[in-house]
Amino acid sequence: MRFVVDTHALIWFLEGNSRLGAKAKAVLEDAGSPLVLPAIALAEAVWIVERGKTSIPSVTALMNAISADPRITIAPLDQAVIQQTIGLSAIHEMHDRQIVATALLLQNQGETVNLLTCDQNITASGLVSVLW
Repeated sequence: MRFVVDTHALIWFLEGNSRLGAKAKAVLEDAGSPLVLPAIALAEAVWIVERGKTSIPSVTALMNAISADPRITIAPLDQAVIQQTIGLSAIHEMHDRQIVATALLLQNQGETVNLLTCDQNITASGLVSVLW
């Protein structure tokens, strides 16, 4: 089992925010959880931190936290991800399509995957298994 981490799950976990779902929190607190962070989710997190929309003090602090966590693998935003987004019309937001596409690519490679997200559009799509 691998866990794909959405932007809000990442930010809220690092902040200790109470809006983080109990199941997502348990996964993120488990030192044995293999985490996949889509590059687009990392880019969104940087943007959120740069604009002061979080209690994370700086982009450097964000990047240090990610670098220090050996469980995290950053999944690239590459042609395979973009190709996988084609036809994901049930997902309305471009970045969310890319996050779901990352999870779907892992599934297509035989991985069992859960996406840590509270995004209602992603959840309602039924395209990937969601934990929150």
